[in-house]
Amino acid sequence: MSYDFDRIIDRKNTASLKWDYTKSFFGEKDVLPLWVADMDFKAPPEVIEALNSRVEHGVYGYSGKPNNFYESIINWMNKKHNWQITKEWISVTPGVVPAINLAILALTEPNDKIIVQTPVYFPFFEAIKNNGRKLVNNPLIVEDNKYKMNFKELEEKIDEDTKMIILCSPHNPVGRVWSQKELSRLVDICIENDILIISDEIHSDIVYKGYRHIPIASLSQEAKERTITFMAPSKTFNVAGLSTAYSIIPNRELRSKFNERLNTMHLGLSNIFGTIALESCYTYGANWLDQLKSYLESNIEYTINYIKTNLPEIKLIKPEGTYLLWLDFKDLELSEEEIDELLIKKAKVALNKGTMFGEGGEFHRRLNIGCPRRTLEEALYRIKKAIHTKK
Repeated sequence: MSYDFDRIIDRKNTASLKWDYTKSFFGEKDVLPLWVADMDFKAPPEVIEALNSRVEHGVYGYSGKPNNFYESIINWMNKKHNWQITKEWISVTPGVVPAINLAILALTEPNDKIIVQTPVYFPFFEAIKNNGRKLVNNPLIVEDNKYKMNFKELEEKIDEDTKMIILCSPHNPVGRVWSQKELSRLVDICIENDILIISDEIHSDIVYKGYRHIPIASLSQEAKERTITFMAPSKTFNVAGLSTAYSIIPNRELRSKFNERLNTMHLGLSNIFGTIALESCYTYGANWLDQLKSYLESNIEYTINYIKTNLPEIKLIKPEGTYLLWLDFKDLELSEEEIDELLIKKAKVALNKGTMFGEGGEFHRRLNIGCPRRTLEEALYRIKKAIHTKK
Protein backbone atom coordinates (compact mmCIF):
# COMPACT_ATOMS: atom_id res chain seq x y z
CA MET A 1 0.00 0.00 0.00
CA SER A 2 1.20 3.47 -0.88
CA TYR A 3 0.65 6.38 1.54
CA ASP A 4 0.06 9.99 0.55
CA PHE A 5 2.30 12.26 2.61
CA ASP A 6 1.77 15.13 0.17
CA ARG A 7 -1.82 15.60 1.29
CA ILE A 8 -2.44 18.87 3.14
CA ILE A 9 -4.54 18.25 6.26
CA ASP A 10 -6.10 21.29 7.92
CA ARG A 11 -5.19 21.10 11.61
CA LYS A 12 -6.61 24.48 12.59
CA ASN A 13 -9.44 24.55 15.11
CA THR A 14 -8.49 21.13 16.48
CA ALA A 15 -6.79 22.55 19.61
CA SER A 16 -3.48 21.75 17.92
CA LEU A 17 -0.65 23.19 19.99
CA LYS A 18 1.37 23.60 16.82
CA TRP A 19 -1.29 25.35 14.72
CA ASP A 20 -3.82 26.93 17.09
CA TYR A 21 -1.56 28.38 19.79
CA THR A 22 1.05 30.28 17.80
CA LYS A 23 -0.25 33.59 19.16
CA SER A 24 0.53 32.45 22.71
CA PHE A 25 4.07 31.35 21.85
CA PHE A 26 5.13 33.75 19.09
CA GLY A 27 2.86 36.76 19.50
CA GLU A 28 1.53 36.25 15.98
CA LYS A 29 -1.51 34.24 14.91
CA ASP A 30 -0.92 34.03 11.16
CA VAL A 31 2.51 32.35 11.11
CA LEU A 32 3.31 29.10 9.34
CA PRO A 33 4.24 26.69 12.17
CA LEU A 34 7.23 24.39 11.73
CA TRP A 35 8.20 24.20 15.37
CA VAL A 36 6.54 21.66 17.74
CA ALA A 37 7.96 18.16 17.14
CA ASP A 38 4.86 16.52 15.79
CA MET A 39 4.12 15.89 12.12
CA ASP A 40 1.31 17.07 9.87
CA PHE A 41 0.57 13.55 8.61
CA LYS A 42 -2.23 11.20 9.56
CA ALA A 43 -1.31 8.14 11.58
CA PRO A 44 -1.27 4.80 9.74
CA PRO A 45 -4.79 3.76 8.62
CA GLU A 46 -4.62 0.55 10.68
CA VAL A 47 -4.14 2.67 13.79
CA ILE A 48 -7.09 4.88 12.91
CA GLU A 49 -9.24 1.81 12.26
CA ALA A 50 -8.31 0.27 15.61
CA LEU A 51 -9.13 3.51 17.42
CA ASN A 52 -12.44 3.91 15.57
CA SER A 53 -13.42 0.37 16.46
CA ARG A 54 -12.78 1.05 20.15
CA VAL A 55 -14.66 4.37 19.98
CA GLU A 56 -17.68 2.60 18.52
CA HIS A 57 -17.78 0.24 21.50
CA GLY A 58 -18.93 3.23 23.52
CA VAL A 59 -17.74 2.22 26.99
CA TYR A 60 -14.48 3.82 28.06
CA GLY A 61 -13.94 2.57 31.59
CA TYR A 62 -10.67 1.74 33.27
CA SER A 63 -8.62 -0.74 31.29
CA GLY A 64 -5.47 -2.74 31.64
CA LYS A 65 -2.84 -3.63 29.10
CA PRO A 66 -3.25 -6.99 27.36
CA ASN A 67 -0.33 -9.28 26.70
CA ASN A 68 -0.43 -8.31 23.01
CA PHE A 69 0.47 -4.76 24.04
CA TYR A 70 3.72 -5.93 25.63
CA GLU A 71 4.43 -8.41 22.85
CA SER A 72 4.19 -5.61 20.28
CA ILE A 73 6.90 -3.65 22.12
CA ILE A 74 9.11 -6.72 22.56
CA ASN A 75 8.79 -7.65 18.87
CA TRP A 76 9.43 -4.08 17.72
CA MET A 77 12.60 -3.81 19.79
CA ASN A 78 13.85 -7.12 18.42
CA LYS A 79 12.99 -6.43 14.79
CA LYS A 80 13.93 -2.75 14.57
CA HIS A 81 16.78 -2.47 17.04
CA ASN A 82 18.08 -6.01 17.51
CA TRP A 83 17.41 -5.72 21.24
CA GLN A 84 15.94 -8.65 23.12
CA ILE A 85 13.90 -7.42 26.07
CA THR A 86 11.38 -9.04 28.42
CA LYS A 87 7.92 -8.05 29.55
CA GLU A 88 8.96 -7.50 33.15
CA TRP A 89 11.41 -4.77 32.07
CA ILE A 90 8.59 -2.64 30.63
CA SER A 91 6.62 -0.01 32.54
CA VAL A 92 4.05 2.27 30.91
CA THR A 93 4.18 6.03 31.50
CA PRO A 94 2.11 8.99 30.29
CA GLY A 95 5.07 10.35 28.33
CA VAL A 96 8.85 10.39 28.17
CA VAL A 97 9.18 13.75 29.93
CA PRO A 98 7.08 12.72 32.96
CA ALA A 99 9.10 9.49 33.06
CA ILE A 100 12.40 11.39 33.14
CA ASN A 101 11.09 13.44 36.06
CA LEU A 102 10.03 10.25 37.84
CA ALA A 103 13.45 8.67 37.28
CA ILE A 104 15.20 11.71 38.72
CA LEU A 105 12.98 11.65 41.79
CA ALA A 106 13.27 7.90 42.28
CA LEU A 107 16.98 7.40 41.60
CA THR A 108 18.75 10.56 42.77
CA GLU A 109 18.73 12.80 45.84
CA PRO A 110 18.33 16.59 46.18
CA ASN A 111 21.48 18.47 45.12
CA ASP A 112 22.85 15.49 43.19
CA LYS A 113 24.44 16.56 39.91
CA ILE A 114 22.95 15.47 36.58
CA ILE A 115 24.71 15.97 33.25
CA VAL A 116 23.14 17.05 29.96
CA GLN A 117 24.78 17.59 26.57
CA THR A 118 23.64 20.83 25.01
CA PRO A 119 22.16 22.04 22.79
CA VAL A 120 19.51 19.54 23.83
CA TYR A 121 15.79 19.01 24.38
CA PHE A 122 14.93 21.74 26.87
CA PRO A 123 12.58 19.81 29.25
CA PHE A 124 15.73 18.06 30.51
CA PHE A 125 16.75 21.32 32.20
CA GLU A 126 13.38 21.72 33.90
CA ALA A 127 13.33 18.10 35.08
CA ILE A 128 16.66 18.60 36.83
CA LYS A 129 16.18 22.07 38.29
CA ASN A 130 12.52 21.78 39.28
CA ASN A 131 13.26 18.61 41.24
CA GLY A 132 16.05 20.21 43.24
CA ARG A 133 18.99 18.62 41.46
CA LYS A 134 22.02 20.45 40.03
CA LEU A 135 22.41 20.83 36.28
CA VAL A 136 25.86 20.16 34.82
CA ASN A 137 26.36 21.07 31.18
CA ASN A 138 28.68 19.09 28.92
CA PRO A 139 28.22 20.89 25.56
CA LEU A 140 28.60 19.03 22.30
CA ILE A 141 31.41 20.12 20.01
CA VAL A 142 31.52 20.41 16.22
CA GLU A 143 34.41 18.68 14.46
CA ASP A 144 34.62 17.92 10.74
CA ASN A 145 31.15 19.38 10.26
CA LYS A 146 29.68 16.95 12.78
CA TYR A 147 28.40 17.28 16.33
CA LYS A 148 30.29 15.06 18.75
CA MET A 149 30.40 14.36 22.47
CA ASN A 150 33.16 16.16 24.35
CA PHE A 151 34.41 13.21 26.40
CA LYS A 152 37.47 15.05 27.75
CA GLU A 153 35.36 17.79 29.28
CA LEU A 154 32.79 15.25 30.46
CA GLU A 155 35.38 13.43 32.53
CA GLU A 156 36.68 16.72 33.92
CA LYS A 157 33.22 17.79 35.10
CA ILE A 158 32.37 14.57 36.93
CA ASP A 159 32.84 14.57 40.71
CA GLU A 160 31.54 12.55 43.65
CA ASP A 161 28.18 14.36 43.52
CA THR A 162 27.55 13.42 39.87
CA LYS A 163 24.96 10.66 39.83
CA MET A 164 23.25 10.68 36.44
CA ILE A 165 23.52 11.69 32.79
CA ILE A 166 20.56 12.24 30.46
CA LEU A 167 21.39 11.02 26.96
CA CYS A 168 19.37 12.14 23.95
CA SER A 169 19.65 9.37 21.35
CA PRO A 170 19.09 10.15 18.50
CA HIS A 171 19.88 13.70 19.49
CA ASN A 172 17.29 16.47 19.41
CA PRO A 173 17.92 19.05 17.98
CA VAL A 174 21.21 18.33 16.17
CA GLY A 175 20.10 15.05 14.55
CA ARG A 176 23.07 12.87 15.52
CA VAL A 177 22.65 9.10 15.60
CA TRP A 178 25.38 8.06 18.02
CA SER A 179 27.79 5.37 16.87
CA GLN A 180 28.60 2.23 18.81
CA LYS A 181 32.07 3.61 19.53
CA GLU A 182 30.68 6.83 21.00
CA LEU A 183 28.06 5.06 23.09
CA SER A 184 30.60 2.52 24.36
CA ARG A 185 32.95 5.31 25.44
CA LEU A 186 30.10 6.98 27.31
CA VAL A 187 29.20 3.70 29.04
CA ASP A 188 32.84 3.19 30.10
CA ILE A 189 32.94 6.64 31.68
CA CYS A 190 29.66 6.01 33.50
CA ILE A 191 30.86 2.63 34.79
CA GLU A 192 34.13 4.12 36.02
CA ASN A 193 32.28 6.87 37.90
CA ASP A 194 29.16 4.92 38.94
CA ILE A 195 26.78 7.15 36.99
CA LEU A 196 23.27 6.15 35.94
CA ILE A 197 22.22 6.68 32.31
CA ILE A 198 18.78 8.01 31.47
CA SER A 199 18.41 7.47 27.72
CA ASP A 200 15.67 9.35 25.86
CA GLU A 201 15.30 7.29 22.68
CA ILE A 202 11.94 8.63 21.53
CA HIS A 203 13.32 9.41 18.03
CA SER A 204 14.95 5.98 17.64
CA ASP A 205 12.75 4.79 14.76
CA ILE A 206 13.44 7.75 12.49
CA VAL A 207 16.99 7.05 11.37
CA TYR A 208 18.15 7.44 7.78
CA LYS A 209 20.11 5.35 5.31
CA GLY A 210 23.65 4.61 6.38
CA TYR A 211 22.92 4.89 10.10
CA ARG A 212 21.55 2.59 12.77
CA HIS A 213 20.09 3.37 16.14
CA ILE A 214 21.73 1.38 18.93
CA PRO A 215 19.91 1.30 22.29
CA ILE A 216 22.70 2.11 24.70
CA ALA A 217 21.41 -0.51 27.16
CA SER A 218 21.93 -3.21 24.52
CA LEU A 219 25.70 -2.69 24.33
CA SER A 220 26.76 -4.83 27.27
CA GLN A 221 25.70 -6.33 30.58
CA GLU A 222 27.25 -3.35 32.36
CA ALA A 223 25.32 -0.88 30.17
CA LYS A 224 22.10 -2.79 30.71
CA GLU A 225 22.47 -2.69 34.50
CA ARG A 226 22.87 1.10 34.73
CA THR A 227 20.54 2.33 31.98
CA ILE A 228 16.90 3.41 32.06
CA THR A 229 15.58 3.70 28.51
CA PHE A 230 12.51 5.70 27.54
CA MET A 231 10.70 5.19 24.22
CA ALA A 232 7.30 5.81 22.63
CA PRO A 233 5.55 5.52 19.27
CA SER A 234 4.58 9.19 19.50
CA LYS A 235 7.23 10.75 17.23
CA THR A 236 7.40 7.76 14.90
CA PHE A 237 3.70 7.47 14.12
CA ASN A 238 2.48 10.97 15.05
CA VAL A 239 0.38 9.89 18.04
CA ALA A 240 1.91 12.17 20.69
CA GLY A 241 -1.50 13.44 21.80
CA LEU A 242 -2.38 9.98 23.11
CA SER A 243 0.21 10.36 25.89
CA THR A 244 1.53 6.82 26.02
CA ALA A 245 5.21 5.96 26.46
CA TYR A 246 7.18 3.26 28.21
CA SER A 247 10.36 2.62 30.13
CA ILE A 248 12.68 -0.35 29.68
CA ILE A 249 14.61 -1.08 32.89
CA PRO A 250 16.47 -4.42 33.05
CA ASN A 251 18.00 -3.75 36.49
CA ARG A 252 15.59 -5.12 39.09
CA GLU A 253 16.56 -2.63 41.82
CA LEU A 254 16.33 0.42 39.57
CA ARG A 255 13.04 -0.85 38.13
CA SER A 256 11.58 -1.37 41.59
CA LYS A 257 12.47 2.16 42.69
CA PHE A 258 11.13 3.68 39.48
CA ASN A 259 7.89 1.69 39.59
CA GLU A 260 7.34 2.54 43.23
CA ARG A 261 7.40 6.24 42.37
CA LEU A 262 5.29 5.64 39.24
CA ASN A 263 2.64 3.75 41.20
CA THR A 264 2.66 6.14 44.15
CA MET A 265 1.68 8.91 41.76
CA HIS A 266 -0.84 6.65 39.97
CA LEU A 267 0.71 7.42 36.59
CA GLY A 268 1.08 3.91 35.20
CA LEU A 269 -2.49 3.29 34.08
CA SER A 270 -2.18 5.01 30.67
CA ASN A 271 -5.39 5.41 28.66
CA ILE A 272 -7.46 3.13 26.47
CA PHE A 273 -6.67 4.84 23.19
CA GLY A 274 -2.95 5.23 23.79
CA THR A 275 -2.69 1.53 24.58
CA ILE A 276 -4.56 0.54 21.43
CA ALA A 277 -2.59 2.97 19.27
CA LEU A 278 0.78 1.72 20.51
CA GLU A 279 -0.07 -1.91 19.83
CA SER A 280 -1.44 -1.08 16.37
CA CYS A 281 1.54 1.10 15.46
CA TYR A 282 4.07 -1.59 16.34
CA THR A 283 2.03 -4.40 14.83
CA TYR A 284 1.00 -2.85 11.51
CA GLY A 285 3.08 0.31 11.03
CA ALA A 286 6.39 -0.92 9.59
CA ASN A 287 5.55 -0.31 5.92
CA TRP A 288 4.05 3.12 6.69
CA LEU A 289 7.23 4.01 8.58
CA ASP A 290 9.49 2.96 5.70
CA GLN A 291 7.58 5.23 3.33
CA LEU A 292 7.54 8.05 5.88
CA LYS A 293 11.32 7.94 6.24
CA SER A 294 11.76 8.08 2.47
CA TYR A 295 9.48 11.10 2.34
CA LEU A 296 11.31 12.82 5.20
CA GLU A 297 14.66 12.14 3.55
CA SER A 298 13.40 13.79 0.37
CA ASN A 299 12.25 16.79 2.43
CA ILE A 300 15.69 17.02 4.00
CA GLU A 301 17.41 16.88 0.63
CA TYR A 302 15.04 19.51 -0.73
CA THR A 303 15.77 21.81 2.22
CA ILE A 304 19.53 21.38 1.95
CA ASN A 305 19.51 22.10 -1.78
CA TYR A 306 17.15 25.07 -1.40
CA ILE A 307 19.29 26.64 1.29
CA LYS A 308 22.52 26.01 -0.60
CA THR A 309 21.07 27.66 -3.71
CA ASN A 310 18.96 30.45 -2.23
CA LEU A 311 20.06 31.01 1.35
CA PRO A 312 23.82 30.40 1.60
CA GLU A 313 23.90 32.60 4.71
CA ILE A 314 22.12 29.81 6.62
CA LYS A 315 24.23 26.81 7.58
CA LEU A 316 23.03 23.34 8.56
CA ILE A 317 24.51 19.92 9.15
CA LYS A 318 22.53 17.11 7.52
CA PRO A 319 20.75 15.12 10.23
CA GLU A 320 21.31 11.39 10.57
CA GLY A 321 17.96 10.94 12.29
CA THR A 322 14.79 12.76 13.47
CA TYR A 323 12.68 15.11 11.33
CA LEU A 324 14.30 18.19 12.86
CA LEU A 325 16.86 20.43 11.17
CA TRP A 326 19.21 22.64 13.15
CA LEU A 327 19.67 25.90 11.25
CA ASP A 328 22.57 28.28 11.97
CA PHE A 329 21.80 31.96 11.27
CA LYS A 330 25.12 33.34 12.58
CA ASP A 331 26.37 34.52 9.20
CA LEU A 332 23.44 36.92 8.90
CA GLU A 333 25.15 38.92 11.67
CA LEU A 334 21.85 39.67 13.38
CA SER A 335 21.00 39.68 17.07
CA GLU A 336 18.61 37.10 18.51
CA GLU A 337 15.89 39.73 18.55
CA GLU A 338 16.57 40.64 14.93
CA ILE A 339 16.39 36.98 13.87
CA ASP A 340 13.03 36.72 15.65
CA GLU A 341 11.86 39.85 13.86
CA LEU A 342 13.00 38.45 10.52
CA LEU A 343 11.35 35.05 10.91
CA ILE A 344 8.20 35.82 12.89
CA LYS A 345 7.26 39.33 11.83
CA LYS A 346 8.54 39.40 8.25
CA ALA A 347 8.66 35.81 7.03
CA LYS A 348 5.68 34.78 9.19
CA VAL A 349 7.32 31.44 9.97
CA ALA A 350 7.45 29.91 13.44
CA LEU A 351 10.58 27.92 14.32
CA ASN A 352 11.93 26.91 17.74
CA LYS A 353 14.44 29.38 19.11
CA GLY A 354 17.89 27.85 19.53
CA THR A 355 18.57 29.33 22.97
CA MET A 356 15.74 27.17 24.35
CA PHE A 357 18.10 24.21 23.91
CA GLY A 358 20.84 25.69 26.08
CA GLU A 359 24.48 26.47 25.41
CA GLY A 360 25.33 26.11 21.74
CA GLY A 361 21.87 27.17 20.64
CA GLU A 362 22.72 30.82 20.13
CA PHE A 363 21.72 32.14 16.66
CA HIS A 364 20.16 28.78 15.76
CA ARG A 365 16.58 27.78 15.02
CA ARG A 366 15.01 24.32 14.86
CA LEU A 367 13.00 23.53 11.73
CA ASN A 368 10.46 20.67 11.65
CA ILE A 369 10.32 19.12 8.17
CA GLY A 370 7.63 16.59 9.13
CA CYS A 371 5.07 18.16 6.83
CA PRO A 372 3.85 17.99 3.22
CA ARG A 373 6.37 19.34 0.71
CA ARG A 374 4.17 22.32 -0.20
CA THR A 375 4.21 23.52 3.41
CA LEU A 376 7.98 23.24 3.54
CA GLU A 377 8.36 25.01 0.18
CA GLU A 378 6.19 27.88 1.37
CA ALA A 379 8.14 28.26 4.62
CA LEU A 380 11.53 28.33 2.89
CA TYR A 381 10.27 30.78 0.27
CA ARG A 382 9.01 33.10 3.00
CA ILE A 383 12.38 32.99 4.75
CA LYS A 384 14.22 33.68 1.49
CA LYS A 385 11.96 36.60 0.68
CA ALA A 386 12.38 38.10 4.16
CA ILE A 387 16.20 37.83 4.05
CA HIS A 388 16.48 39.23 0.55
CA THR A 389 14.12 42.09 1.39
CA LYS A 390 16.30 42.83 4.43
CA LYS A 391 19.26 43.30 2.12
